Order: sequence, then structure tokens, then C-alpha cells
Amino acid sequence: MKLPHLLFASLLIALSTFAQAADGVIAVKSPRSAKETMNLFEELAKQNGLNVFARIDHAAGAAKIGKSLRPTELLIFGNPQGGTPFMECAQSVGIDLPLKVLVWEDASGQVWLGYNDPAFLAQRHGAAQCPAVGGLSKALSGLAGEAVAR
Repeated sequence: MKLPHLLFASLLIALSTFAQAADGVIAVKSPRSAKETMNLFEELAKQNGLNVFARIDHAAGAAKIGKSLRPTELLIFGNPQGGTPFMECAQSVGIDLPLKVLVWEDASGQVWLGYNDPAFLAQRHGAAQCPAVGGLSKALSGLAGEAVAR
């Protein structure tokens, strides 16, 4: 009797993972707190020559209006070396640049680091064959992986 339940649960997990991929957001689990994860990601971004334009603490913003959110921070970062070639393929991609990473804690206490998949952005802007996408994808994946490594 447990096998059908297990198969159903696996199917639900697979579908939820597919839904995450379908919306263009890549999310990876972090073993650290949200603050530690974002601090490390920001440090790594700077070490790799990226400009950090803003760091937004959504939970702090919610507190200002008497609301509460679990830890949720957004980092806006990038540099012209990565963004310009992407915009040369489709200038409208500039609405999605600079790049962003979101770190949040879910209802179960799990911390996630998420970012927009450059391939999804390229497809969204009609530039699926843009050569800049591979480098951006690799850079984001590397930074995210390093920020959540144990």
C-alpha cells in the first residue's frame, strides 16, 4: 500500500521541480542561514569582479510596515562584460539585467538560493542562440554552487 503513495509523492516532487524550471528560476538548497548564504554569495561575486549594485532585505522592509517575512534578501549585481554581449543579442534583455539572486528561507526552515536562468531569459527575449548565455549560465551556476557548498 505504501508504494503507490511513494510513487504519487515522487510524481508530485517531479512536477514541482519541473514547475520551478518552467518559470525560469534555478533554485539550490543551502546548508547555511539565509544571511550567511547571501553574505558568502556577495563576497564571491565581488571576488570575481562583479559590481554589487544593491542588496535588499525584504524581511526588513516588511517589518517597517508591521508585517513579518521569513528571511528573504535580493542581491542585484553584474558587469558590462557579461551584460553587454547578452544585450547585443537582444537589447530588451536589459529589463532583466543586472543579474539578481534571491536567498530565502521557506516555511520548513530550508534556505534556498535562486536566480533567473539566462537560457530562459534569452528565450524570453527571442535570443535563444545568443553565445553570451553559456558563459553567464556557467558563471551563475559556479557562484551559486560555491555559495551553498558544505
